[in-house]
Amino acid sequence: MNQVLVAEKKTQANIIMRREETVSTRSLMNTAKLMEDNPMLFKLKEMEYVEKITEKISNISINGNGVLIDQLRQIFISK
Repeated sequence: MNQVLVAEKKTQANIIMRREETVSTRSLMNTAKLMEDNPMLFKLKEMEYVEKITEKISNISINGNGVLIDQLRQIFISK
């Protein structure tokens, strides 16, 4: 009897996990569609990730030629 109950609970847990995975995948798909249709949303998401990365940086040293500022503008300013 215990084995039957354990098997039923495992099945129920598996169903719940698959449902949650499906919802998560749908959410990601919807987000991807929105970003595909609106480049500004994509740029905002990109900037969020850059912000998260830069929060972990304590010091930056920049060595480069005169085009460095232009390269940074190209990254962060949409055309």
